[in-house]
Amino acid sequence: MKMRMLGLLLLPAVCFGLAGCGLMGGSSDRIIYANYDDSDGFCTQIKEAFAAKAKADGVEVEFLDAKSDGNMQIDQLNEAISSGAGAIILLAADGSSIVKTIEKANDAGIPVITVNRSVAGGQVLRAYSDDVEAGRMQGEYMAAHLPSNAKIVYLQGDATQSSAVGRWEGFKAACLDKRSDVQLLSFVDAGWSKAEALKTMMLWMNMFPEINGVVAGNDGMALGAVAALKGANRLKGCLVSGVDATPAGLAAVEAGEMAQTIKQDAKAQGEGALTLAEGFLKGNPPSGDLAIPFTSITADNIAQMK
Repeated sequence: MKMRMLGLLLLPAVCFGLAGCGLMGGSSDRIIYANYDDSDGFCTQIKEAFAAKAKADGVEVEFLDAKSDGNMQIDQLNEAISSGAGAIILLAADGSSIVKTIEKANDAGIPVITVNRSVAGGQVLRAYSDDVEAGRMQGEYMAAHLPSNAKIVYLQGDATQSSAVGRWEGFKAACLDKRSDVQLLSFVDAGWSKAEALKTMMLWMNMFPEINGVVAGNDGMALGAVAALKGANRLKGCLVSGVDATPAGLAAVEAGEMAQTIKQDAKAQGEGALTLAEGFLKGNPPSGDLAIPFTSITADNIAQMK
């Protein structure tokens, strides 16, 4: 699959836009960066890119870690709103329970910019990648490379998150709906966990004598499957696809252990979120979301990714 190189797209802010709702930035130049969990490797990459650009631009940022606790994040943002933040960058621990707090920020005139993780309501702008597109790229690759009458399994991320659902829907539409000969043997929510994926893959290998492909919602789960397949001497001839282009995922593609990873550009998401926030702080609010494209990485183009 050819590498897809698209520019960043500034999309119209329809019902989620802030500029048209009278929000021009909070009462200070301090940005609150509310991360759902600092232990998440991909979100750490986003945070580091954000922090590096903020330092270069001389922007004051307070970093918060909710440790995957939705209630803790609500308390953190309530304090940020009370103290008069200029803007809030949000990686939501719980996209539903946080909505009332987002609305509270909206009422206070504080812009909220979401990154990587969707929320169920409130007025926000997004620096995001379309997860359906990632799944579609996985589906296109598998549809083109799986043998006839292939048997595959699917490792989904946390099904309560729209990113996990979107990746599955994109894959299904591009592969399973296009190739009726491909048989989905099993589908499991492995919660983005490498350990859970490894355990699930070991179970699947006991259940199914033939598995031609493993599609995973992130690299961690894909690498868990690779470890199980290698341990059972069943990796050869099994195509494994993941998402995120983590360093470990890229190394696995280069080594021929994974067939594909989809690059979700953490650096562009982090820097894009700051760009949106700076627009509000400078009195020039952005007019819409910032969409950051995915890139399919395989043996054919991995050398260009270094």
